[in-house]
Amino acid sequence: MKVAVLMGSKSDLPVMEECSGVLKQFGIACVTRILSAHRTPDEVADFSRSARKEGFSLIIAGAGMSAHLAGVIAAHTTLPVIAVPIDSSSLGGMDALLSMAQMPPGIPVATMGIGKSGARNAALLAAEILSISIPEMSEKLELYRQDMKKTVLEADESVKKL
Repeated sequence: MKVAVLMGSKSDLPVMEECSGVLKQFGIACVTRILSAHRTPDEVADFSRSARKEGFSLIIAGAGMSAHLAGVIAAHTTLPVIAVPIDSSSLGGMDALLSMAQMPPGIPVATMGIGKSGARNAALLAAEILSISIPEMSEKLELYRQDMKKTVLEADESVKKL
């Protein structure tokens, strides 16, 4: 079980580190790369075509602005592709979100929310996808949700005392 975490630019790293951090928290090996759909198209295509053979289970792609990275990857592989729109333009990430979410029929890309929360959710969706064939991952996800619940209820108790 290995996940590729790709991004179009080094400036996307602070957002995508959220993703790789969650993957590591779940014990999911990940390889992080910077590959641009526009500046390194041949390398993106080569990586995508060989990803399954290289042992990747799925690919998470973060990009801003015109954000074609996830779509280009999806065009070259049948592995699941999860897109993370990054807020790197004057449009607040909406341009990235729309270019990821509006894929043509036949080339699906699962699209998360904009920014760090989207990157975290991409990693969690990856864990959920992997849990289909890895029962231990289901257990980790259940514990993760129980921890979230506990955190919220503890915060609620502290607010009630105010």
